[in-house]
Amino acid sequence: MSKEISYDDFENVDIRVGTIVRAEDFPEARKPAIKVWIDFGPDIGTKKTSAQITRHYTTDTLINMQVAAVVNFPPRQIGKFMSEVLMLGFPDNDGEVVLIRPDKAVPAGEKLC
Repeated sequence: MSKEISYDDFENVDIRVGTIVRAEDFPEARKPAIKVWIDFGPDIGTKKTSAQITRHYTTDTLINMQVAAVVNFPPRQIGKFMSEVLMLGFPDNDGEVVLIRPDKAVPAGEKLC
């Protein structure tokens, strides 16, 4: 079991839904990865990230997909690419990431409640 946190701790993690508007292969990455641009609506805008999700997703299948992401981490340099958000997922039986996404369309930028 993980360390217990307070509700205030949880409130500090800003998890939003966004729509993937662009995806590119990331051949410079040490492990196979994809560069992703996610539109979080007018208040947050489009943010970019990279993710090691090539087992289950391609650049084509990601376009227009809604995903959950943490939007309030500081930017992180990944090689020559600046990652601005963290897409969320769970590992499958082989440890490969399966993205968290709503099962119905929701407005871009909505906060997890």
